Amino acid sequence: MKTIFSGIQPSGTITLGNYIGAMKQFVELQNEYNCFFCIVDQHAITVPQDPQVLRKNIRSLAALYIAVGIDPEKATLFIQSEVPAHAQAGWLMQCISYIGELERMTQFKDKSAGKEAVSASLLTYPPLMAADILLYNTDLVPVGEDQKQHLELTRDLAERFNKKYGEVLTIPDISLPKVGARIMSLQEPTKKMSKSDPNKKAFITPLDDLKQIEKKIKSAVTDSEGIVKFDKENKPGISNLLSIYSILDGKSISEIEEMYSGKGYGEFKGDLAQVVINVIKPIQERYNQLIESKELDDILDRGAEKANKIASETLNRMENAMGLGRGQRR
Repeated sequence: MKTIFSGIQPSGTITLGNYIGAMKQFVELQNEYNCFFCIVDQHAITVPQDPQVLRKNIRSLAALYIAVGIDPEKATLFIQSEVPAHAQAGWLMQCISYIGELERMTQFKDKSAGKEAVSASLLTYPPLMAADILLYNTDLVPVGEDQKQHLELTRDLAERFNKKYGEVLTIPDISLPKVGARIMSLQEPTKKMSKSDPNKKAFITPLDDLKQIEKKIKSAVTDSEGIVKFDKENKPGISNLLSIYSILDGKSISEIEEMYSGKGYGEFKGDLAQVVINVIKPIQERYNQLIESKELDDILDRGAEKANKIASETLNRMENAMGLGRGQRR
């Protein structure tokens, strides 16, 4: 069985876009692959974090993974900082990375632009990400377009390591999301839905109040034409809402267009709100059961134990290949 690795930063609540573009697909992937889902809290501290808020976000994200349908009997869910091999292997990856290639990373350029001082970790973020992936002999990494450059660097670093030290690391393949999985802002439908959007009406989170979700969908920007039709170029707002409806309800976009032929946006938005609520409500119920429970701690403890075993074995192979320590050890 092939192995998949994916990491999400605990930097606030995930959006409906994150759920559709990633987590919903993870639930399907866990039936076909050996899946490792990691809460990458060490990546979150590349920018300043309030320790108490970060800890709360870590737990919240873990509970959401389970609430959306990740089965701890099928997949391994764990927190990055509870597996020391990540930071250790991240250093080894830094040692074979070049400053020039790290400075070319688009995210480093974006996050450091115009700032007087930036953390060195913003520059060395990609080698740690590479370590995250390579420790689990990962075959496939599902990522968004914005992380593709980092994944290409991960492949380059793994190939460089193997060339220098022997065939130690598995070279992972990149899996981009299916067409149509990119969910856009409810207020600016030409922009990706983002939890960092200052306009709270622009995004939905799985933890939003259900009435609030209904209001956000009903106030979503569309156009003056009043025809429920998919046309991404000329009707980005209604096309985005049609994508959400289709993905969550399982109907094709053409079926939905037919259902609302001759009907206005008001009725369409009202029905879409109910479709979203029908998906979100059981997630919220399960989340509330888990968030303060011993069950969640037990799941994370088991995940960390399994991840530690595999990651430590890979780290040992890497260190032995590089000549560190006193040689082969258990």
